[in-house]
Amino acid sequence: MMEIYKKNEILLAKFKALKCKKDVTTVKNKENALLNSVYKEIADNLGIEAAMEIFRMFNGQQITFPVRFLNSTHVRKLILEEYDGTNIKQLAQKYSYSEKTVRRILKESETAELK
Repeated sequence: MMEIYKKNEILLAKFKALKCKKDVTTVKNKENALLNSVYKEIADNLGIEAAMEIFRMFNGQQITFPVRFLNSTHVRKLILEEYDGTNIKQLAQKYSYSEKTVRRILKESETAELK
Protein backbone atom coordinates (compact mmCIF):
# COMPACT_ATOMS: atom_id res chain seq x y z
CA MET A 1 0.00 0.00 0.00
CA MET A 2 2.81 2.44 0.79
CA GLU A 3 4.22 1.91 -2.70
CA ILE A 4 1.03 3.40 -4.15
CA TYR A 5 1.40 6.46 -1.95
CA LYS A 6 5.09 6.82 -2.82
CA LYS A 7 4.35 6.35 -6.51
CA ASN A 8 1.80 9.17 -6.46
CA GLU A 9 4.03 11.19 -4.14
CA ILE A 10 1.38 11.42 -1.46
CA LEU A 11 2.41 11.71 2.13
CA LEU A 12 0.11 10.83 5.02
CA ALA A 13 0.79 13.19 7.86
CA LYS A 14 -0.64 13.82 11.30
CA PHE A 15 -2.16 17.26 11.49
CA LYS A 16 -3.76 19.14 14.36
CA ALA A 17 -6.46 21.50 13.14
CA LEU A 18 -9.26 22.99 15.19
CA LYS A 19 -8.06 20.87 18.15
CA CYS A 20 -8.81 17.71 16.19
CA LYS A 21 -6.20 15.04 15.32
CA LYS A 22 -6.69 13.42 11.92
CA ASP A 23 -4.72 11.68 9.26
CA VAL A 24 -4.82 14.16 6.41
CA THR A 25 -3.62 13.48 2.92
CA THR A 26 -1.08 16.03 1.81
CA VAL A 27 -0.30 16.21 -1.86
CA LYS A 28 3.46 16.45 -1.93
CA ASN A 29 3.94 17.28 -5.58
CA LYS A 30 0.92 19.61 -5.74
CA GLU A 31 -0.75 17.42 -8.36
CA ASN A 32 -4.26 18.88 -8.31
CA ALA A 33 -5.59 16.13 -10.57
CA LEU A 34 -5.55 13.80 -7.55
CA LEU A 35 -8.02 16.00 -5.70
CA ASN A 36 -11.78 15.62 -5.50
CA SER A 37 -13.57 18.06 -7.82
CA VAL A 38 -14.41 20.89 -5.41
CA TYR A 39 -10.97 20.77 -3.78
CA LYS A 40 -9.34 20.68 -7.22
CA GLU A 41 -11.24 23.82 -8.23
CA ILE A 42 -10.17 25.57 -5.03
CA ALA A 43 -6.55 24.45 -5.46
CA ASP A 44 -6.49 25.56 -9.09
CA ASN A 45 -7.77 29.02 -8.15
CA LEU A 46 -6.36 29.64 -4.65
CA GLY A 47 -3.55 27.13 -4.24
CA ILE A 48 -3.20 23.71 -2.67
CA GLU A 49 -2.62 25.17 0.81
CA ALA A 50 -6.00 26.96 0.73
CA ALA A 51 -7.72 23.78 -0.48
CA MET A 52 -6.12 21.76 2.33
CA GLU A 53 -7.12 24.33 4.95
CA ILE A 54 -10.74 24.34 3.73
CA PHE A 55 -10.66 20.53 3.80
CA ARG A 56 -9.38 20.57 7.38
CA MET A 57 -11.89 23.18 8.53
CA PHE A 58 -15.05 21.83 6.89
CA ASN A 59 -14.29 18.14 6.27
CA GLY A 60 -17.57 16.23 6.05
CA GLN A 61 -19.81 19.28 6.36
CA GLN A 62 -22.19 20.51 3.74
CA ILE A 63 -21.80 24.27 3.40
CA THR A 64 -23.45 26.92 1.29
CA PHE A 65 -22.14 30.38 0.59
CA PRO A 66 -24.36 33.49 0.68
CA VAL A 67 -24.84 35.32 -2.59
CA ARG A 68 -23.60 38.54 -1.01
CA PHE A 69 -20.09 38.75 0.40
CA LEU A 70 -20.84 41.63 2.79
CA ASN A 71 -23.11 41.43 5.83
CA SER A 72 -26.42 43.06 4.85
CA THR A 73 -27.10 44.46 8.34
CA HIS A 74 -23.77 46.26 8.35
CA VAL A 75 -24.21 47.47 4.75
CA ARG A 76 -27.61 48.94 5.68
CA LYS A 77 -25.97 50.91 8.49
CA LEU A 78 -23.26 52.16 6.13
CA ILE A 79 -25.83 53.22 3.53
CA LEU A 80 -27.75 55.17 6.17
CA GLU A 81 -24.54 56.81 7.42
CA GLU A 82 -23.26 57.67 3.94
CA TYR A 83 -26.52 58.85 2.39
CA ASP A 84 -26.38 62.59 1.72
CA GLY A 85 -29.70 63.01 -0.06
CA THR A 86 -28.23 62.80 -3.56
CA ASN A 87 -26.02 59.72 -3.75
CA ILE A 88 -28.40 56.77 -4.15
CA LYS A 89 -26.79 55.68 -7.42
CA GLN A 90 -23.27 55.82 -5.98
CA LEU A 91 -24.27 53.84 -2.87
CA ALA A 92 -26.00 51.22 -5.01
CA GLN A 93 -22.87 50.80 -7.12
CA LYS A 94 -20.54 50.81 -4.13
CA TYR A 95 -22.40 48.04 -2.30
CA SER A 96 -23.64 46.10 -5.37
CA TYR A 97 -27.29 46.83 -4.61
CA SER A 98 -29.93 48.12 -6.95
CA GLU A 99 -31.05 51.72 -6.60
CA LYS A 100 -34.49 50.38 -5.72
CA THR A 101 -33.00 48.43 -2.80
CA VAL A 102 -31.11 51.48 -1.53
CA ARG A 103 -34.34 53.51 -1.67
CA ARG A 104 -36.17 50.75 0.21
CA ILE A 105 -33.48 50.73 2.92
CA LEU A 106 -33.77 54.49 3.28
CA LYS A 107 -37.57 54.35 3.37
CA GLU A 108 -37.59 51.55 5.96
CA SER A 109 -35.24 53.63 8.11
CA GLU A 110 -37.55 56.66 7.87
CA THR A 111 -40.55 54.50 8.77
CA ALA A 112 -38.73 53.03 11.75
CA GLU A 113 -37.76 56.51 12.97
CA LEU A 114 -41.38 57.69 12.84
CA LYS A 115 -42.56 54.87 15.15
